[in-house]
Amino acid sequence: MHEHTASLQGTSRVTAAARPLQLLDLGRISYAHAWQFQKLRHDSVLAEEVSDTLLLLEHTPVVTMGRGGLPEHLYVSEAQLAGQGIELFWVERGGMATYHGPGQLVVYPILHLQDRDLHAYMERLLDVLCATVEHFGLACERSLHGPGLWINGAKVASIGMAVRKWVSYHGIALNVCLDLTPFSLISPCGNPAERMTSLEKELGRPITVEEVRPVFVEHFLRVFGYAAEPERLDHHPSWLVRRLPSAEQVAGVAHLMDDLSLHTVCQEAHCPNRQECFARGTSTFLVMGDICTRACRYCAVHKGRPKDLDPEEPQRVAEAVARLRLSTAVITSVTRDDLPDGGAEHFARIVQAIRSVSPGTHIELLVPDFQGRRESILRVCEAAPDMFNHNIEAVRRIFLQVRPRADYDCSLKVLEMAAGQGLRVKSGLMLGLGETWEEIVQTLRDLYDHGCRYLTLGQYLAPSTHHVPMVRYLAPDEFAHWKAVALDMGFLDVASGPLVRSSYRAAAMLEKAL
Repeated sequence: MHEHTASLQGTSRVTAAARPLQLLDLGRISYAHAWQFQKLRHDSVLAEEVSDTLLLLEHTPVVTMGRGGLPEHLYVSEAQLAGQGIELFWVERGGMATYHGPGQLVVYPILHLQDRDLHAYMERLLDVLCATVEHFGLACERSLHGPGLWINGAKVASIGMAVRKWVSYHGIALNVCLDLTPFSLISPCGNPAERMTSLEKELGRPITVEEVRPVFVEHFLRVFGYAAEPERLDHHPSWLVRRLPSAEQVAGVAHLMDDLSLHTVCQEAHCPNRQECFARGTSTFLVMGDICTRACRYCAVHKGRPKDLDPEEPQRVAEAVARLRLSTAVITSVTRDDLPDGGAEHFARIVQAIRSVSPGTHIELLVPDFQGRRESILRVCEAAPDMFNHNIEAVRRIFLQVRPRADYDCSLKVLEMAAGQGLRVKSGLMLGLGETWEEIVQTLRDLYDHGCRYLTLGQYLAPSTHHVPMVRYLAPDEFAHWKAVALDMGFLDVASGPLVRSSYRAAAMLEKAL
C-alpha cells in the first residue's frame, strides 16, 4: 500500500484549516477484499480512530450486483463468467449490475458528511469527476441515465453511493483504459441500451490509471476542502502507546535470566512487548549466544563473530522453564552460520532437557533457515516441537533489502519440509516496509502453499536510524483485515495487530491448536 500526497497550490477552497484526509492506494485487489476493508475503515472513521479516508484502487475482474440487480441483468451464467476469469459479487448497495476490472480507477471515499446532505455529496463527487475528465480536454455530461458521467453519449464513470450514520462508503468508478468487452455480458445499470466508453477510447491515445489518479486526488481535495494527511513517522500513533507494568512486575523474569546467564529475544531485539510479557512471567529464550552471524537490516541483535556453544545452556534453559512454571516455552536463536549444522543439534538438546524436567510444558521453536540444509531441518523436526516457527519477515520484493544474506524461497522450503514431517508450522510477516496489498496476498498464499497454517502479522518498527526505515504505520483495522483474509485463505489461527510479534502470546495460539 502506498501513501499519496498532492500539491494544492492555487486551489482556493483548501485552507490551512482544511480537514485531514488519509489517502491509501490499495493497488489491484479483489472486490471482496476491498469491500471487507471498506466496512472496517468505515467503523474506524465513525469512531474517529483514524481520519477520513480515500481508498484508491483497481479491481481484479468482477461483475457486481447491487440490491436492484436481477438475474436477467446477466446475459451469461456465473460459470461462464468464471470461465472468463470474472467473479460475480452481490453487494449491499443500491444500483444494479456493473463491471470492474484493471484499467478502471475505483475510489471509495470514507468520509464524515458534515452537512448531512446526500444530494450535495453526490454533486460534489460529480464535480470531481467532471474536473478530472476536463483536465484531459474532454467535455462531459452528468447524470444522463442515472448517477454518473457521460462523454459523447457513452458512460465513462459510475457512482454507487452508500451512507451509514452519516459516514460514506462505496464510491465511483472511472473507466481510464479499461477493456470494455465484459460490459457486453451484462445490462449495465439495468439499461441494455447503455453504451460504455473510456478516457483512452475518447482521447484516441494511450492513458494510464497512474496518470489519472493524481489529477483526481487533487480535484477531490479541492472540491471537498481536505488536505492530504502527512505521514508522521517520528510520532507513534495512539494504538502503539501502552501503559507499562511496574518495575516490580518486570524484575522477576529479568533477574532469573541474569542468574542463569540466559538471554531473551525480548531484550536483545528491543521487543515492544517485553515489559508486558515479563510481567506475565513469560519470555522468549534466545539461545546460542547473543551475537548473530548475519546482518539482517531489521534486527537489533548484535552482529559479529559468536562464541562457542555452551554445552550447559540446554539445562539452564530447562531450569528457567521449570522455575517459571511455563505452560509454553518459546525458544529461538541467533543465526549460527559458523556451525556445521547451524545449531540444529543444540535446539534438539534444549527440547530434550525441557521435557525431562517439565514434561507438561509445550515447546515452540523459532528457528533460522539453516541455509536450507535438509539434515539440519530434519534434526529439529525429529525433536518434535509442538510448534515449528520460521519467519518469512518480508514480501519477496523487499526481502533482500531486509534480509540480504537470506533467501525467500529457502525460507519457504524450510516451512515446507517441517510441514512434510507432520509438524504444526508457523511464520511471521512484518508490515509497514512499503509492501503493496497484492504483495501481501501473494506472500500469504506462498506461506499457505508451503504448509504454514499459523501466522503472525505485526507492525515493523525500525530499532534505529541505521536499520531499514519504516515506510508507514498501519492502523488496527488494516491488521484486522489481513487476519480475516488469512483465515479465509485457510490459515488455522492468526495473530495480527500493530504490536504483535512472532512469539507474542504464543502460548494462547499453541494451546488453542492443541
